Amino acid sequence: MRLLKECRFLAGLIMAFPVLALSCQVRANTTDSIATPLKVSILGDSYSTFEGWVPEGYDIWYRTVPPKGRDTDVTKVEQTWWKKYIDQKGYILEANNSFSGATVCNTGYDGNDYSAKSFVNRTGLLGNPDLIFVFGGTNDSWAGSPLGEYVWDDWTPEQAYSYRPALAQMTYNLINSYPNARIVFLINDGIDEEVKNSTKKVCDHYNVQYIQLEGIEKKTGHPDERGMQQIVEQIIEAGL
Repeated sequence: MRLLKECRFLAGLIMAFPVLALSCQVRANTTDSIATPLKVSILGDSYSTFEGWVPEGYDIWYRTVPPKGRDTDVTKVEQTWWKKYIDQKGYILEANNSFSGATVCNTGYDGNDYSAKSFVNRTGLLGNPDLIFVFGGTNDSWAGSPLGEYVWDDWTPEQAYSYRPALAQMTYNLINSYPNARIVFLINDGIDEEVKNSTKKVCDHYNVQYIQLEGIEKKTGHPDERGMQQIVEQIIEAGL
């Protein structure tokens, strides 16, 4: 009788421990499968601004109450392309460093010095992102900023006043400042072809993904609510 009880006890242990081990394995796998949301940063211009969501002192296009005469139906942050995208994907906003009217290079409208707000001088203000969207070049096109020559390293301060070398320097700085982040350049439609093609060439040189936007609906040159949604759709269609 005693032998029979011992045998039953041992059999119970043999059956119990595999179940316990499996239970521990499932918990570990469940824990491991909980992914940390990606952190997204934006380096942009007016298209990516919204009141209260960019650094203090930056010029802003999109506001809860648009200034008199500004024709836009984007009056909530949830209507912006970047907020729509982040919310839809379940990501987290790390930093939105977008400055309305900013050019990539240091030459702005009427030939004025825009070095205080240019993209090339704001690359170090994006936090610790996993994904960076660069949405610029529009103001360089509209302002007629000089294109300059392609320069791939050893930039001089003077070269930052032209689009091509400034864009190359900006891209190089982003790659080296955020080595673990994926960088994606959004190229606006309806801008100068030379600016578009120059942007693509620089992105190709540094192996940075770009998305050429098409057919974005706008009011006074800026995406309306439908245009914002179109941007999101085209980003997702590109596999992001």
